[in-house]
Amino acid sequence: MDTVAASQPAFRFADLEDRPVLVTGGGSGIGAAFTEAFARQGARVAFLDIAREPSLALVATLSGQTRHPVEFIEADLSDVSQIRSAVAAAAERLGGIGVLVNNAALDDRHEFLEVTEEYWDRNQAINLKQMFFCAQAAAPHLIADGRGAVVNLSSISFLLNMGGLPSYTTAKAGILGLTKSLAGRLGPDGIRVNALLPGMIVTERQKALWLTDEGIAAMIDRQCVKRSLTAADMVGPCLFLASSASAGMSAQWITVDGGTL
Repeated sequence: MDTVAASQPAFRFADLEDRPVLVTGGGSGIGAAFTEAFARQGARVAFLDIAREPSLALVATLSGQTRHPVEFIEADLSDVSQIRSAVAAAAERLGGIGVLVNNAALDDRHEFLEVTEEYWDRNQAINLKQMFFCAQAAAPHLIADGRGAVVNLSSISFLLNMGGLPSYTTAKAGILGLTKSLAGRLGPDGIRVNALLPGMIVTERQKALWLTDEGIAAMIDRQCVKRSLTAADMVGPCLFLASSASAGMSAQWITVDGGTL
């Protein structure tokens, strides 16, 4: 389980206290960092995830440490019916939804010449399609909230000509189009929609599956900030976009890549 490196960030967004926040893919990696950070800001937090064991472990870790208990709802976000049920359950448990963090993704590597139609459709369902339907399911609750915010997680990967994960990078590019469109549609209802573009965020999963010491060193050499970026580096920007500190921002994105671009 990857959680925020410094469990309690030094910064505080007072308006997030008691806010109902829903995080997708919130049980591990960057998502767990978001879940923990919002909970430690005093928000009422629910998260959706397909992985039961790390999600329950996160809930147990945070139990008794935050203003409100953290709610875990198990769901396969590639299934639209499960999305709708899970978002409805989250709204019921939280008493509404004021912030949606569309974080869930799967960045598995895949060889272009070997990608099948079935793989492509499954990958797009996990990385792009579910973001649309999570936002659609949450929209009535965000509208009722009156000052809703959506934060979509994209990536700089589609800007780096990376050849090893073409379906994923396509989805991450599409998320920016989705962000702009949703911002235009939902802005009149008082909902702001923005995106975050992480650079190479070093998580335990990535180190176990494909990141090498050499690869990490090469990216640090390319960055202006000469250290590895972790999930903790995404927390401040996400809290900012979810809070009233960014009340005048919509249809925008923030790049958090240590200066890679």
